[in-house]
Amino acid sequence: MDYDALLNMGTELGYQLMYSGAEIYRVEESVRRLLTAYGLQPQVFAIPNCLIVSVNTPAGHPITQMRRIPAHGTDIELLERCNGLCRRLCREVPPLEEAKAQVDALGKERHLYSNWVFLLGYVGASAFFCAFFGGDALDSIYAGICGLAVGLWLLYAGPYFNLNSFVTTLFGAAIASLAALGLVGLTPGQNLDAVTIGTLMLLVPGRALTNAMWEIMAGDIISGVNRTAEALLTAAAIALGVVVALAIGQ
Repeated sequence: MDYDALLNMGTELGYQLMYSGAEIYRVEESVRRLLTAYGLQPQVFAIPNCLIVSVNTPAGHPITQMRRIPAHGTDIELLERCNGLCRRLCREVPPLEEAKAQVDALGKERHLYSNWVFLLGYVGASAFFCAFFGGDALDSIYAGICGLAVGLWLLYAGPYFNLNSFVTTLFGAAIASLAALGLVGLTPGQNLDAVTIGTLMLLVPGRALTNAMWEIMAGDIISGVNRTAEALLTAAAIALGVVVALAIGQ
């Protein structure tokens, strides 16, 4: 058996799981189960931006592969396909060439929504959160417009200027606050707080903080602390962006 190809297959599956936003325990367990199904006893170590997989061949020769994980979001559809494929491969154990082709196809068959769907989501989410925090119908409309501005920044302007996530979030929060100040200023008496908070909810790192707490409780301390730091930095960027906007707009 080609153990290098087998290791590449297991590492690629782990990479796709990490890129989809999967939890650390899910990544490590999936790679371990897959390689175990093919007769190996792997050692798997993952943190949010790195995956290391090591195996020993029957002859006692150690093979190790490390993959760097770039910045990524959450792709539930890819995560489900990775989970389903891993279960199927562990159950059926097809020939290595066939299994590797299926794993390699994961990254080539990503199904992404078009940008207008994402923008519609930004608008709807902002309007909903505004209403949730006590805004009326006009406040929700304003929040939807602010959400559209933030969505345009995140989808187009941020990637165009190739900014890191901290700076992108900071400018996103500033844009949200400035847009809210400008729109509410047109009709005094509207709920500025609800419009602003409703829009800023688009930037809140809820998933990162939830995964961090889960991983700490599951014993993945390094990963949990890593994600906690990421969430705190994002929260700091949001706060700083709002402060800058208030300093400019008031």
